[in-house]
Amino acid sequence: MFSYRHAFHAGNHADVLKHLVLVATLRHLAEKETALALLDSHAGAGLYRLDGDYAATSGEAADGVLRLQQVPAAQRKDWPAALTDYMELLAGFNPNGGHRIYPGSPFVMHRLARPQDRLKLFEMHPTDGKTLQANIEQLEAGRQVAVFREDGFEGVRRFLPPPSRRALLLCDPSYELKSDYGRVVELQTMALQRFPTGSSMVWYPIIARNEAHILPRKLKSVATRAGKPWLHATLTVKAAKQVAAGERRPGLPGSGVFIVNPPYTLKPALEQALPLLVKLLAQDENATHTLETQGG
Repeated sequence: MFSYRHAFHAGNHADVLKHLVLVATLRHLAEKETALALLDSHAGAGLYRLDGDYAATSGEAADGVLRLQQVPAAQRKDWPAALTDYMELLAGFNPNGGHRIYPGSPFVMHRLARPQDRLKLFEMHPTDGKTLQANIEQLEAGRQVAVFREDGFEGVRRFLPPPSRRALLLCDPSYELKSDYGRVVELQTMALQRFPTGSSMVWYPIIARNEAHILPRKLKSVATRAGKPWLHATLTVKAAKQVAAGERRPGLPGSGVFIVNPPYTLKPALEQALPLLVKLLAQDENATHTLETQGG
């Protein structure tokens, strides 16, 4: 269960979708002064080197964030605000130019957090957990950020509901284990029972696996039964090719995000950003996106 390392996939098209949505969501939530609890159930290492051995081995960032960064500045002037905001946040991690550093969700959250906000980060992988702890210590953030080397599916429970009654829960496991899909649904159900007004965001891969296909349907059912609004967005960059025996497995064709209690500003932001991401990140003629909402 510890074979997955996000360093191989940092900055790919799935990270672009996930972190663009995360930035847009946090920008809106931060408009209210009340403190936010930011919970990341599968935090990873926190920071990644796009010029390191892991990223170079997969080359996935080249078809993800690096494509966006190679677009001339003159053409970026007409980009939607959500995409511009995401790109400016990334530039802040590379103040001397270049594209060496890519922030994972913990560092995206920390960069947008205010002094009154608190981050709770969970990571079980022995190597990534140690790296995350070291990366967070460099921030000298004190009590604002806490790292827990434990199962995030279970660990987040004790922080819901938060004292401030405002929270964003991010759940993006590796889905290495088929059981992860069921645990995501259980986590969403628990979160809505314990803290029905909180926002939660689930990322998932779009792959040829039945569990991945039915996950968004199950999440919709959970949110609908609770009477809560939801938003579901997907970004697909290529066809999912079948792998013959002995062939190298192709990269991820697409991914989705599902948000309960989304900001009302998120849908119009994605209506502008997603079509452009399809155009910029397409790897074949099958590239597409979807965006659907209910309630709110």
